[in-house]
Amino acid sequence: MHLHIISSTNLRTKHKMKTLVLLFLFSTIALSSGQESPDPVRDTDGNLLRSGIEYYILPVFRGMGGGLTLASTRNESCPLDVVQEFQEVDSGLPLTFTPVNPKKGVIRESTDLNIIFSASSICIQSNVWMVEEYEGQRIISGHGVSGNPGKDTLSNWFKIEKYEDDYKLVFCPTVCDFCKPFCGDIGITIMENGRRRLALRDVPFKIMFKKA
Repeated sequence: MHLHIISSTNLRTKHKMKTLVLLFLFSTIALSSGQESPDPVRDTDGNLLRSGIEYYILPVFRGMGGGLTLASTRNESCPLDVVQEFQEVDSGLPLTFTPVNPKKGVIRESTDLNIIFSASSICIQSNVWMVEEYEGQRIISGHGVSGNPGKDTLSNWFKIEKYEDDYKLVFCPTVCDFCKPFCGDIGITIMENGRRRLALRDVPFKIMFKKA
């Protein structure tokens, strides 16, 4: 009868090999299960939308008004709300986007961000977009707060999402883990005076971004 003697050195070597194989497998699984970054948003020239760069938000369909601007839509002159220009030839006011992580330079789909008009007005306001209730509607106004993500700034965060071959704006902030905000698409509501005011609507406003 032959006895096969395995040395302790060989046992340790085999144990190390098994450990290395397991570590490799776990690393591979972790990498493969990691979430990919959302797709970047692109402007009308096909370039990446970037934080701090000025753009115009324009309608995709021609003959449906112009770009976005600020105007008085209430019984008082201030604050100013976000509206669409009457004429297609009017691009409106330039604006910038700031993602929830201000260190990120590229604007990506479905990511919380602030939208800020680059303009001054007769009203003392920030020009930061926000959602607020007015006369039974959730409208988009221009006196929000930039940055400081959390429950206290929930109404100031928007997202850009793909809509067919173009884009739409969405209000559904995720800057607060325990908050349960209402969500909705940003669309156009036409007032009695013909003013086209932005508000949460069932039909989204189909848009594109043009560098200013």
